[in-house]
Amino acid sequence: MEIQEYLRLFVEQVRATSILEWLAVGFGITEVLLAKRNHIGLYPMGIIAILLSLYLKLNAKLYAESLLSMYYLVMSIYGWVIWSKRKANKQAALPVSWTTKKELQIAFAIAIGGYFILYFALINFTDSDVPILDAFVSSVAWAGMWLLARRKIENWIFLNVSNIVAIPLMWHKNFVMFALLTLFLFIVAIFGYFDWKKIYKKQLLSKK
Repeated sequence: MEIQEYLRLFVEQVRATSILEWLAVGFGITEVLLAKRNHIGLYPMGIIAILLSLYLKLNAKLYAESLLSMYYLVMSIYGWVIWSKRKANKQAALPVSWTTKKELQIAFAIAIGGYFILYFALINFTDSDVPILDAFVSSVAWAGMWLLARRKIENWIFLNVSNIVAIPLMWHKNFVMFALLTLFLFIVAIFGYFDWKKIYKKQLLSKK
């Protein structure tokens, strides 16, 4: 297929993008930019994006991705409550830190255990046509979101492993804007990783 044909198909898909998908993408971009800045506003923006994307993914039979959105919702509320409580008690915001060995083991347990559970469920209880990719993207992102809520630098690594697989998955499901959003998230996450490393170093210097 020639480049012109790819461009024509791309333009057609963009034009066919629903208003809900545009809104979900907009709030999703806002969320990740706020996350990169380590700003509490990422949570309300993320919750709106999650609810919109959840509706769209259920209609597209992306069941594991839908469960991932539900998990995102829970973790967003969890992270928002933790941060809000610390601010209410006039405590410093939850500090950025590296993952401990125990936390890393938990993260891998979430990713690996989640994959097998989701894959089994997708194969046996749904009509999913992409069970392997759907389960992988969701389970790895589960672990990444858990680390994000705890302000662990490695969350960006887990989320990007999920993102790199989610891009072709979204494209396969004709979610062009979600695919582009995921590509954007992938790029931002790279910068987020290095920004959080800088934040961590500043925290260490402030304690001296």
